[in-house]
Amino acid sequence: MQKITLLIHCKDQKGIIAAVTSFISKVEGNITYLDQHVDVEQNVFFMRLEGEFSLKTDFVAVKTIFEQTLAKDFSMSWNFYISGVKPRMALFVSKYNHCLYDILGRFSAEELNVEIPLIISNHNDLKSIADQFNIPFYHIPITKETKDEGEKRQLELLKKFEINFIVLARYMQIITPKMISLYENKIINIHHSFLPAFPGAKPYHSAFKRGVKIIGATSHYVTDALDKGPIIEQDIVRVSHVNSVADFIMKGKDLERTVLARAIKLHAERKVMVYENKTVVFY
Repeated sequence: MQKITLLIHCKDQKGIIAAVTSFISKVEGNITYLDQHVDVEQNVFFMRLEGEFSLKTDFVAVKTIFEQTLAKDFSMSWNFYISGVKPRMALFVSKYNHCLYDILGRFSAEELNVEIPLIISNHNDLKSIADQFNIPFYHIPITKETKDEGEKRQLELLKKFEINFIVLARYMQIITPKMISLYENKIINIHHSFLPAFPGAKPYHSAFKRGVKIIGATSHYVTDALDKGPIIEQDIVRVSHVNSVADFIMKGKDLERTVLARAIKLHAERKVMVYENKTVVFY
């Protein structure tokens, strides 16, 4: 059997679910999962459907028929994905290693349904980790003077390796509008959730001095507005007066690892839909 995932969003109207399920039946598919959501304020309908088809099914023909009938009738934005085809993920890193180790460990344990053809970094510090996991590592230094040339090289590699999405595993460089436009809603970032209250190089130290009671982490898609893209996943942990700055940093790293891993998993499994700088996440 071939497994597929279908994502749909369009203006909310009568008969969408009936029409879609009827279509799947007519093309001899079997629905194994279906979830939907209506944004009442925006009057937008969202659906995620998983199905099974015979190995003989011609998906090019199925997609063409769907586009010419249902998609046209309901003015849908939609995508068919063949579940057996793993998305190809590029990792961008700098010097922090905690997220990289976690991702590669989960990848090796087959917890993430992705392929990782390469790792790109603006420093050489983490090359040994890439070598340990037998993943090609490309060192592309980025300075103010070389940023354009560096991005050109990055884009060449992303094209060469047919990358579907990018994960910034604590990559400490701002992504340019050009790359963002080429990978719209396909660049995932992770950061602490102290912003905008505690900006700067040492947010945990500032938070410690202020006596905060919770630490958080946020994973989101990258947009031109720095750290303000559609949020995929978040989490928090409580802290208190008994915790040191080192405790804050350790707890923050733990959150960054788990939140980023969840975001990658959700994206790779086609469970995230973006609309109006927000996300609908089908857990």
